[in-house]
Amino acid sequence: MKQILPKILAGSLSLLAVSAIADGPFYGDPPNATHPWGVHDMNRPQPVHVYPGSFSSDEHPGTPPSDAVILFGGRPEDIEKWQADKPTGEPTKWIVENGLLQCVPGSGYIRTKQEFSDCQLHVEWSEPENIEGASQGRGNSGVFLMGQVEVQVLDSYNNPTYPDGSASSIYGINPPMVNVIRPPGKWQTYDIVFRRPLFKDGKEVDPGYITVFVNGVLTQDHTALEGKGGHKSRSVAQPFPETGPLKLQDHGNPVRFRNIWLRPLPKRAIDGGDTSNMSEEATTAKRAEIAKGIREDAAKLEGTAKMLRLFESIVYQDDAAARKEATAALDAFAGEVKALDAAKLNDKKGDILKVTAALQYLTKFKFIEPENASKTALEQLVNTNGWQKKK
Repeated sequence: MKQILPKILAGSLSLLAVSAIADGPFYGDPPNATHPWGVHDMNRPQPVHVYPGSFSSDEHPGTPPSDAVILFGGRPEDIEKWQADKPTGEPTKWIVENGLLQCVPGSGYIRTKQEFSDCQLHVEWSEPENIEGASQGRGNSGVFLMGQVEVQVLDSYNNPTYPDGSASSIYGINPPMVNVIRPPGKWQTYDIVFRRPLFKDGKEVDPGYITVFVNGVLTQDHTALEGKGGHKSRSVAQPFPETGPLKLQDHGNPVRFRNIWLRPLPKRAIDGGDTSNMSEEATTAKRAEIAKGIREDAAKLEGTAKMLRLFESIVYQDDAAARKEATAALDAFAGEVKALDAAKLNDKKGDILKVTAALQYLTKFKFIEPENASKTALEQLVNTNGWQKKK
């Protein structure tokens, strides 16, 4: 162990050294006309940390992730988050019993009081253990995203029906790829990713999609929507509202639900979201925003750090004042280090290498002219002192 530990620590230090180089600016390919961030860009927002929760068992529901909106968690008061699907918005007649949300046949659909748009949705449901009926008359309910399009709930265990109406079908649009429904009385788990259709100036620009996992198995793979779907009639593409409620269907069967939660999703690029690949107009605006933030940060700095930050800003958006200030600081830095004796020059080695690498990056991607006297002077210092990286 005593011999192994130093090797492990040495490896860790080596990785830290690589990370320190890789995590800085002037590293990956820069932004371009449709990508506001560079490759491996540390100016890009860090992902928000979310605690993932736990998986369910047949006996016990799991816990939702930390950023989830809990729509039904088993508490009696959770019924207050729902109402009858009627214009009057009256209380639902569905009941909460033993921590489960129970459909009361004949009472009608229910919907959430809160409305949503694109989302990740988790729903667990169980049909009656005692088999009654067949085809669409057996354990039938439905999950309606934004109150518009239905992911079918049905006892599809040894129960043939029309495929685009079986469990986890996008009802009237697309059957599931496989049937992974467990026997009656067991809990079924739906994990759904939903993106609503998008229209601009009356024209469809994105049809919207639904992805479904049933009991951990993919059954709908980014299925494009064709409107809302529906019974008997083929639906056509149409706009959805900006937001809508989640609805659960009363189809005359006492289906039970538990552990219903939802995570709102960020907007797609076509809807104004910040993503890797954006329109040229959106990219230009985002790059200007990033450059502004970098220049504001540079104003709080001094010396080499300020100079490098200003040069970094012009990678996103050229700015005459920032370029002039950075260039003046570079010329002053090059003159300063050129006048140092050998001992003091070595103390500046780190800054010299950092600035030289930045200038080589800026030259490579044509952010500054290749013929730059200060860059040439610094490169000569690096070569004279044998500081260049070994290949």
